[in-house]
Amino acid sequence: MLQKILENYQIVLASQSPRRKELLGRLHLPFEILPATGEEQIHAVSPEKVVLELARQKADEVYLRKQDDGSCDQRRLLVIGADTIVVYQNQILGKPQSREHACKMLHLLSGTTHQVYTGICIILDSSKGEVIRHSFYEKTEVSFAALSEEEILHYIESGDPFDKAGSYGIQGDFAVYVRGINGDYNNVVGLPVARLYQELKTILLENN
Repeated sequence: MLQKILENYQIVLASQSPRRKELLGRLHLPFEILPATGEEQIHAVSPEKVVLELARQKADEVYLRKQDDGSCDQRRLLVIGADTIVVYQNQILGKPQSREHACKMLHLLSGTTHQVYTGICIILDSSKGEVIRHSFYEKTEVSFAALSEEEILHYIESGDPFDKAGSYGIQGDFAVYVRGINGDYNNVVGLPVARLYQELKTILLENN
C-alpha cells in the first residue's frame, strides 16, 4: 500500500551526505538529491529543538526551490530534510573546522558517553492539495573507550573526521573505539531509517 502511494511522489533528499543517501536507498524508492545551500540560523537552545529547527530550514528551502524553479514533474512533491548533532554535557558539537578542533572534540569525548540527535522534517503535498509538514527527532547514546593521543592523531590523519558531527564516523575505522550504543545505530550514521519509514507510512496513509 505504501509503495503504491509513493509512486505518486517525487521524492527529494535535502542533503549531500553520502551516508544519508545510502540509508535512504534502503527503502528502495527512487529519489533525487538536492542539498540545501542556505546559511543555518539557530534560535533554539535545547539539542532536540536545534536539530528540528535545522532540519526544517533545509526541507523548507529545498521544497520552495523545487516549487520555484519549475523542476517538479507531474507527481506530488515530498522533501526530506535532516540534520545530525553530537551533544556532550549539553554542549553541541558540530563538524570540526580544523585539525585542532577535531583533536579537541575527540579528547572531550574520549572515555565518555554522549548523545547523537538527528532531526527530520518531511514536507509533502497531500492528495487534497494541502502542504503537510511533519518533524521528529531520534536520540542515541554512544559510549567511547578511552583514546590515547596517538590514536586520536592517527584517526585525524585519515581525514575521516572532517565532514562529521563530533569528528567521528561510527561506520568507519573509528568503530574500534566505540564501546557501545543505546538506541538506533543508523541514527548515529545520519538517518534513522526505520523511524523514517514508520513516520512516512503514518503521514502518507493519513493524507492520501
